[in-house]
Amino acid sequence: MEAGRKSKKENFRETGEYYEIRLESIGGLGANLCAKMLGELGIKYLGLNSASFSSYGSEKTGTPVKGYIRYCDTNKEIRAHSPVEHPDLLVIFHGALTKDEGVFSGCGENTEVILALDGGQMPEDTIPEEISRHITAFKACYAVPAQKIAMETHSRINMVMLGAIARVLGFAKLEDMKKICKDGLGRKYPDALKGNLEGIQRGYEQIREIRRPEKGTAEKRQGGKAGTGNPQKVQKPSGCGWGYDTAPIGGINPRFGSTVAADLSPSRQGYIPVFIKERCINCGLCDSTCPDMVFQFAKGKFRGREMMVNQGLDYYHCKGCLRCVDVCPVNALVRGLEEEHPDKQFFMPNQEMVRHPDYYIEAGADGYITSEAYLTEKRMEGGEV
Repeated sequence: MEAGRKSKKENFRETGEYYEIRLESIGGLGANLCAKMLGELGIKYLGLNSASFSSYGSEKTGTPVKGYIRYCDTNKEIRAHSPVEHPDLLVIFHGALTKDEGVFSGCGENTEVILALDGGQMPEDTIPEEISRHITAFKACYAVPAQKIAMETHSRINMVMLGAIARVLGFAKLEDMKKICKDGLGRKYPDALKGNLEGIQRGYEQIREIRRPEKGTAEKRQGGKAGTGNPQKVQKPSGCGWGYDTAPIGGINPRFGSTVAADLSPSRQGYIPVFIKERCINCGLCDSTCPDMVFQFAKGKFRGREMMVNQGLDYYHCKGCLRCVDVCPVNALVRGLEEEHPDKQFFMPNQEMVRHPDYYIEAGADGYITSEAYLTEKRMEGGEV
């Protein structure tokens, strides 16, 4: 991982250039705080001028979030205040975000990528197939099992990513990252400090570089041309929106501005509700408590009576808050580890959608942080950080 590292990040102080970082995430995973801490790191401990800010919409958990950080030598002023378009380091907080072509916008052969993989799945020696077509032209790719570490240390994904970023940057020390954590979070959330520091430590230790596929491998797997590192030329997948021929009758999109096509699954942090249909009494409490209407009911018979019967869950829109698990009176819904249920038996996409989209927007709300539903990880005073 250390070999052949000679690059812009080793001499940007001398050349007077900016070293630029872009964080790609969704609301609730802590990218905004991570960007803020990286900005403070440059000034307090790295002897650099730095600037950082985040970009997001309605300040709602689940909306797309981007963080931007710029470093330069103290002899140079930072006069650029626009988003980072061509990052030297791209940090992706959830593996599902790689399905969005825009995440890789502006990246090229000088870009290094850090990817938080879901659950505990780490590739043995190669880049995961679903992202290999994107990063064959990038300088290097690193992977870290951020979700797994965060769950085990009772910290957050952003803390794990701080440790991983320190390892890849090289000019930022692990101890400096821990100091920033203590400065920013130690006083406000003292009970969470131990877990956060452990998350940073393990992120630093467990990140590793993964081998890029040989030239031509990605093309064969994808049945087409691999990513070129020039996202301006990337075409959006078909089915992203209604057009003249595909719009509903009357040419009106009845769900304009809604999240009906949003895939909330990237927000889940390891847990899902598992439906045991044999126990269900069709009381509807799960449907009434669910903030995203994931339960699909249809006319049927239950105990000899015609009624609306629970058919299952729309896991595209389930954000993992587990409120349904808490409210179910007969334990027909139980908490399960998502990595243990790759094929969800009762997955039923929303039946009321006008048109089932060919492509889901990879962004969603973060129920794990915003609800009281998870059982073993109880809130600390003041909330988790």
